Amino acid sequence: MFEFQQNAGAFLVLAIALVLGEVLWRRRSGRSYDFNALGATLAIYVGQIAASAVTASVVVLVWRTAYDLAPIQWDGGDWRVWLACFLLVEFMYYWEHRLSHTVRWLWATHAVHHSPNEFVLPAAFRLGWTGLISGGWLFFTVVAFAGFPPSMIAVWLVGGLRYQFFLHTECVGRLGPLEGIINTPSNHRVHHSSRPEYLDKNFGGVLMVFDRLFGTYAREKPGADMCYGLTDPIPNNNPFRIAFREWGRMAKDVMGAGNPARAIGAAFGRPRHARPPAPIS
Repeated sequence: MFEFQQNAGAFLVLAIALVLGEVLWRRRSGRSYDFNALGATLAIYVGQIAASAVTASVVVLVWRTAYDLAPIQWDGGDWRVWLACFLLVEFMYYWEHRLSHTVRWLWATHAVHHSPNEFVLPAAFRLGWTGLISGGWLFFTVVAFAGFPPSMIAVWLVGGLRYQFFLHTECVGRLGPLEGIINTPSNHRVHHSSRPEYLDKNFGGVLMVFDRLFGTYAREKPGADMCYGLTDPIPNNNPFRIAFREWGRMAKDVMGAGNPARAIGAAFGRPRHARPPAPIS
């Protein structure tokens, strides 16, 4: 599906090298490293690759249809078109990501990414298997209908995901004035924290512009215990449990709703969370 597959091997080699470096850094700095969780992440990643092969065929068809129906089709050879596409993709990514935290149907897939209790580089690869069902990719159909080629959309989306790999770490501190402009490890630590004051913050992919514009931006407090993961952690590293727990919970609530209105609310209302941990003192 994606243009970036031609250099996927080089990216993977770099990722492995950085993961090994991070392991050494965490060991030397007295931090833990959960290798059982790493094993679960790798298993989930393999499953996600298989699921993506199916998802890609559907996504390409829908995006191509939307692009063919677009009132205007932009010239892919113009750098201004690439810039406009990037900004629109970032805008749609912000809203897709934000709604993935506030709409239960979307959260059922996205919760997988927030399940690690350690904030380490491999967590970037812990992605849900059910993206085709939850439908977050539909947000980017708007970009195709706006006249941007599906291949261009894919380049920016994959580029953004690869950029975000480097954000899943505690190795890098705050980056000064860049913090309020682009996504950084510090900004992304806030996003992955389960502390009450950090929940549902910093949804941007590459940019923090839309978080600042729509009031969802939060800075990392110096010296704070971030407490990563879900507010109700999954008690084991079973990849199938991690991938499907939220769907199972939602199905149980829908079947026990009692009437159609409650059933719709159980599926598309806010996610069901356990009581958040106590605020930082």
